[in-house]
Amino acid sequence: MHLRWGHADEVEVLAFDIFGTVVDWHGSIVREMSALHPQVDGDAFALAWRAGYRPAMARVMSGELGWTLIDDLHRRILDEILPQFGLAHLDEAARSHLNRAWHRLDPWPDAVAGLQRLKRKYIVCTLSNGNLGLLTRMAKRAGLPWDCVLSAEVFRAYKPDPATYRGVARVFDLPPQRVMLVAAHHDDLEGARACGLRTAYVERPLEFGAGKVKDVSPQAANELHSRDLLDLAEQLGC
Repeated sequence: MHLRWGHADEVEVLAFDIFGTVVDWHGSIVREMSALHPQVDGDAFALAWRAGYRPAMARVMSGELGWTLIDDLHRRILDEILPQFGLAHLDEAARSHLNRAWHRLDPWPDAVAGLQRLKRKYIVCTLSNGNLGLLTRMAKRAGLPWDCVLSAEVFRAYKPDPATYRGVARVFDLPPQRVMLVAAHHDDLEGARACGLRTAYVERPLEFGAGKVKDVSPQAANELHSRDLLDLAEQLGC
């Protein structure tokens, strides 16, 4: 699926979802657990940790919790699940190091090269619920060539709050239709589209691991559908 380009509303900024779209959170957490705690089922641990993500954000979005960084939400979830995996004995230093695993996530194999190509023609930035420290350390380690790091922390709102999507356009002083969200999650893209952004879907069938393959079928509402970021670069003429 290709965009019908128009001179007045040409896309200038590509804003990227991060967890699952640019980096392989599941595989990375499995690898961390294999190295740190090989007796633990890394697949189950990664899925349990991620499963707490939306409920924790919902508590912030409802006002039950005050504004909280994702690092701190990840730590709350981690402390809750450790006993389930026989790791209740971990001390503060070990818990803190494990929680930083989210700063050490590996990019998908196509991500760095794809971003480098897209960066030649577009401003490329993050639009993630991850906090600024997390996203910056992740980019530094993984070699992700962002022009700008934007986060829910900047807007004090988590996606899919309209403040996040509209915030990107505001940062770059652009109308929303000149910003495109790139994501592997249809609900994220739907939120962006409702705010006037363009949308590009990226297939990440193994986001939740080989045991839980995702349906990555195209949805007509997205202007672009790509196999990976190299394919997206090709479609966008980069």
